[in-house]
Amino acid sequence: MGTSITNNPPRPEPKALASALEQLAARFGNRLITSQAVREQHGHTTTWIVNQPPDGVVMAQETADIQDVVRICARNGVPVIPFGTGTSLEGQVNAPAGGISIDLRDMNKVLAVHAEDLDCVIQPGVTRKALNEHLRDQGLFFPIDPGADASLGGMASTRASGTNAVRYGTMRDSVLALKVVRGDGEIITTGTRAKKSSAGYDLTHLFVGAEGTLGIISELTIRLRGIPDTIAAGAVSFETVHGACQAVILAIQTGIPVARIELLNAAQVKACNAYSKLTLPETPLLLMEFHGSEIEVAEQSKAFGEIAKDCGGGDFSWTTKPEDRTKLWQARHDAYWSVKALRPGDSIGVVATDVCVPISRLADCVSETEEDLKRLNLLSPIVGHVGDGNFHCSLVCDTNDAAEMARGEEFMHRLVERAQAMDGTCTGEHGIGQGKQKYLKAELGPEALDAMRALKKALDPQNIFNPGKIVPEA
Repeated sequence: MGTSITNNPPRPEPKALASALEQLAARFGNRLITSQAVREQHGHTTTWIVNQPPDGVVMAQETADIQDVVRICARNGVPVIPFGTGTSLEGQVNAPAGGISIDLRDMNKVLAVHAEDLDCVIQPGVTRKALNEHLRDQGLFFPIDPGADASLGGMASTRASGTNAVRYGTMRDSVLALKVVRGDGEIITTGTRAKKSSAGYDLTHLFVGAEGTLGIISELTIRLRGIPDTIAAGAVSFETVHGACQAVILAIQTGIPVARIELLNAAQVKACNAYSKLTLPETPLLLMEFHGSEIEVAEQSKAFGEIAKDCGGGDFSWTTKPEDRTKLWQARHDAYWSVKALRPGDSIGVVATDVCVPISRLADCVSETEEDLKRLNLLSPIVGHVGDGNFHCSLVCDTNDAAEMARGEEFMHRLVERAQAMDGTCTGEHGIGQGKQKYLKAELGPEALDAMRALKKALDPQNIFNPGKIVPEA
């Protein structure tokens, strides 16, 4: 059982689709795949949204491949859906109108590294872990870490962020320029390697977060950072979620340059202990990381320890040993799998959803969310990139239990309404895709949706780029 989506654009005419597939087969040979299994792998495979596979998958190897797919599909009115690693959570890779999925995993080259300018040029299929391996010997790293080993093209398309966002920002802050294939197969260049520009409309950030609905990213120029001299990670337990959130707020307000600050509520700590074989106190927990010189890191850690104590926290233990830091953060990155292991079974589903609020409202939002879970008798551990007010719920439900699923839907709806009522957003980093379209009007207003529709029509008049995503039908 999956959550159905009502915004399903019309499929292309059968003759037009057959013609497109024939032309693609002639151009790409065995790099066009139409087997059911591969097509389903390129539909939505996470959380509860029903899988909607494309009619075919093209394995792209260079920009010219993307251009040719777009040209063939445009001539025949067939949708095109970009696919990176498939880790998106709101149905972004689904094909509700069928069409062709362009798999970009083989476009995985680092084209240039400009160490002196702290930037590099890459293809969209490069993953964050592969990029950091490539950069390590030059003393550089790319800091955006959403947890999954996502592709950089996909991360740009969903405006991803993650655990390091509190210090290093999000993909919005990290992309300098893009090359994008537009609806006629030609290339748009959105910027240069200059660190700032006042030249024309900001096309780069129009495409960052567009989820493949306005064009397909074929190349990225992104900012890099120097690997810090010293990295310290630490953990501190609290009696209440409210106390942990207050410590976060005070740390940010007092200007401690925290690199990462993650909240795990008691339910999530319990799951991590069981899955990752840890022995943390099963109360609300903050995981921290500080970057800088040895002296700076020590000062930052001491300052935060004092704040934590004032907010009801226990002893703040921290370490600079790589193996200890890795163990802590691996447990955090395995949070989804730890939740899944809490309730095994073929019919048990886990849906990861996120909201983001101003940090001054964070404690209230998390506390009220926990109260909702108790009232509805639902299991949903909470983790959050709380340094910027963003937190995630991993809701566990039996998909064969209609009553439990209904409570789950109610919970997720109330979560979004609560965040929006606190001047927050329905999604801090997962994006809109199919799953959160219904919340955009309340958040941005009908005028903003009309502006988005106008942009979509101007840049994609045939509606072939990832149709049925982001902007709901008028």
